[in-house]
Amino acid sequence: MGHIISLGVSLAAFWMLLSGSVSLDHKLVLGFGVASVVLTVFLALRMDRIDGNPVSINLRPRLIRYWIWLAKEIGKANIDVAKIVLSTKLEISPRMVRVKATQKTDVGIATFANSITLTPGTVTVDIEDDEILVHAITNEMAEGLLQSDMDDRITAVEARIR
Repeated sequence: MGHIISLGVSLAAFWMLLSGSVSLDHKLVLGFGVASVVLTVFLALRMDRIDGNPVSINLRPRLIRYWIWLAKEIGKANIDVAKIVLSTKLEISPRMVRVKATQKTDVGIATFANSITLTPGTVTVDIEDDEILVHAITNEMAEGLLQSDMDDRITAVEARIR
């Protein structure tokens, strides 16, 4: 029950932060916010009941440090992609690479795959067992991904979540 309440409160706070409109003068907007929070909580409850395997992610310092690290990596990759796009010569060398995922859970692997896709210049194309197929727009980005410690960081966060 605490999970449901905290989810609802978190979603409502997030909605109020993004909407910027919590005045009763905006009844339609407020109604949409309430409806979206209720629907999301209902769907989350239903998902937990269907697979019987609820996912609980606690905001631990290691997870927050990972998000900060990922934000920095996304920023650096944005700069790299901007340089490619703004250069007079379009120096790309598209490449597909397979990256080994060491995570033990589906949530861990999905987090790794989504982190790769969030980083500009790389896109997760397929996940098969413990390998992720990634498209990179340059050889440097592909090599950077293969040499990155992203997999290790996510595995460490995953170990703390379980």
